[in-house]
Amino acid sequence: MFATKDLEEADRLMRICNACRYCEGLCAVFPAMEMRRTFSDGDLNYLSNLCHQCGACYYDCQYAPPHEFDVNVPRTLSKVRTDSYRSYAWPRAFAPMFERNGLMVALVASLSVAVFLIGFMAWSDPGVMFSTQTGEGAFYRIMPHNAMVAVFGAAFLYAIFAMWMGFNAFWKDIGASGERLEGQSVWQAMKDAGQLRYLDGGGVGCMNEDERPTDMRRHYHHATFYGFMLCLASTSVATIYHYAFGWEAPYSWYSLPVILGTVGGIGLVVGPAGLLGAKWTRDRAMSDTGRFGMDIAFLAMLFLVGATGLLLLFLRATPAMGTLLAIHLGFVFGFFITMPYGKFVHGLYRFGALVRYAMERRAAGLVGA
Repeated sequence: MFATKDLEEADRLMRICNACRYCEGLCAVFPAMEMRRTFSDGDLNYLSNLCHQCGACYYDCQYAPPHEFDVNVPRTLSKVRTDSYRSYAWPRAFAPMFERNGLMVALVASLSVAVFLIGFMAWSDPGVMFSTQTGEGAFYRIMPHNAMVAVFGAAFLYAIFAMWMGFNAFWKDIGASGERLEGQSVWQAMKDAGQLRYLDGGGVGCMNEDERPTDMRRHYHHATFYGFMLCLASTSVATIYHYAFGWEAPYSWYSLPVILGTVGGIGLVVGPAGLLGAKWTRDRAMSDTGRFGMDIAFLAMLFLVGATGLLLLFLRATPAMGTLLAIHLGFVFGFFITMPYGKFVHGLYRFGALVRYAMERRAAGLVGA
């Protein structure tokens, strides 16, 4: 396990908080903490991923800095949470490269793929690459469908497999693998995650730049999450159109894939931009400032995928379509290969932590409390 000092500090804080319990109504972390008297590394990783970093406990705590106890739960759990991404990454050897240079690695990979595609497609048929292509199958005149599926399908499947391996390691480490997984617990976690239930500081809102609560981080998170899910739904519907009905992209403005992709793309522009702004204005006392790079890389890649997708949509009937297609696919490829090693996995681990929390509450007879 990495970052022993961070885990030791988290253990110290949880012992103090377990004796105080003033913040038990703020989020799920403190009730989950109260079910324990000692904390293994797996317990601390579980609690850190259960934390939504709303900041309420920092401003409410009587032992927060400058008190000699120096209790700063949001910052400490943020460090442990970020360390957990590296601890569970598969293969683990790849994790440090993305952690230290996440944005640079993602941008270099994306732009390299984009430049390669532009060069390859221009070399194959510049008359097609740099001319206006419209109608059914226009995209595939520039890049054959089978080649597109082979390259990006392989990158996506690798990302899914690597994330599954990481999540499996996390699930075992938090002690959940030996327990019965019930549908009610999964459903409760889905509701909690979909509503961002614990990003509200106990009901008043999330603290960001100061102690005044606001719901803006929740709104930006929702825009990002649902924007991503809508884009995924758009791709899924387009796949059904292609293989089940033989309808080839690009589709009309009023088709279901385009409507889903447009709304999702807007979400991927607005949400990450808002979260980046919130991150820059966030109270540095609560933040793990030493590892902003990983967060910024994740948000920047989501923003660029959404922005280039929208540009491709609006300019697809112009000579710029070929170049924009290559650039958009480059950022999609870069996003895929960095998914298992960056901030994207926090969604998986947080959902797993919410499932674990629901399981514990059911076992303790606290359902509905």
